[in-house]
Amino acid sequence: MTTVTQPGAAGPAPDAGAGPDDAFLSVRDLYVRFGTEDGVVKAVDGLSFDLARGRTLGIVGESGSGKSVTNLTVLGLHDPRNTEVKGEILLDGQELTGAGERALERLRGNKMAMIFQDSLTALSPYYTVGRQIAEPFRKHTGASRRDARLRAIEMLEKVGIPNASLRVDDYPHQFSGGMRQRAMIAMALVCDPELLIADEPTTALDVTVQAQILDLIKDLQQQTGSAIILITHDLGVVANTADDLLVMYAGRVIERGTVREVLRAPQHPYTWGLLGSMPRLASNVAEPLTPIPGAPPSLLAPPPGCPFHPRCGFSGDVPGDRCRTERPELPAGRGAACHLTAEQKRTTFTEQIKPRLG
Repeated sequence: MTTVTQPGAAGPAPDAGAGPDDAFLSVRDLYVRFGTEDGVVKAVDGLSFDLARGRTLGIVGESGSGKSVTNLTVLGLHDPRNTEVKGEILLDGQELTGAGERALERLRGNKMAMIFQDSLTALSPYYTVGRQIAEPFRKHTGASRRDARLRAIEMLEKVGIPNASLRVDDYPHQFSGGMRQRAMIAMALVCDPELLIADEPTTALDVTVQAQILDLIKDLQQQTGSAIILITHDLGVVANTADDLLVMYAGRVIERGTVREVLRAPQHPYTWGLLGSMPRLASNVAEPLTPIPGAPPSLLAPPPGCPFHPRCGFSGDVPGDRCRTERPELPAGRGAACHLTAEQKRTTFTEQIKPRLG
């Protein structure tokens, strides 16, 4: 069964976004554990952040870093039979950890909504696109079938679906990938949610459609003032979309700051690795990309000390055996959870990493 614990203290400093006084969404000291036959998976390990209305928080990291689990937990979409949740999640001052399913259902699709990664599986093949958009609108507003249908057409037009009054009666398989993703956005925004979570919204779409989808999300945010969490593994996406950035690894935030701060002067070797593995238009096409060596750790048994040290090429620059025995803490405000000194981070990035990035 789900175990929910709310901490008595305020918890650590927020990871990014707003301050606690103006935060619309506030997450404090969040831990998520999954029970499996092989043991307990430590999916999220002490996460804290604040997010204000009108701002976009990007969360990046490799698969298995805890990005999606964090946001599914915010929505209360974890399986209560094998999940343990500890911490505090406040949405506009309302506590979500420990909230009943009925209370969460009143919020999901209404005050908070999510654009899922795979629109083909998230949309039911048995119902028309229009019906699936209209259903949450009817549920949360009590609108008639006619009014809900008109609202579905309006939303399809808003997200750029041509001939919306006709396409509203089509099924998901009759839409292209980009159109299905737009329909997912329409369904998520039909009740004008104040919090929108976008989980890899441009995965498997071609680059032109990706740009259209991201522009659409930004335009809709400007119209509604919603707070947005953008989950992605692509730093190029957050560079053009997000205001603040969390870099996650092994269920923890290992670097935080504004997008400008993190991408222009990253402080963690893992962030350096993510940037080094990205293709760049200005780079030499004959020069190979530099992937991060190794693989992410098992969350059943994370390594002691810094979770990144088995893959880090700079742990030898830290005196003694601290990287293997002592877990680095994330400082308040802008910073990275790394044992390298501030001078080492600056010098290493400036002299070794930045020249390779071009």
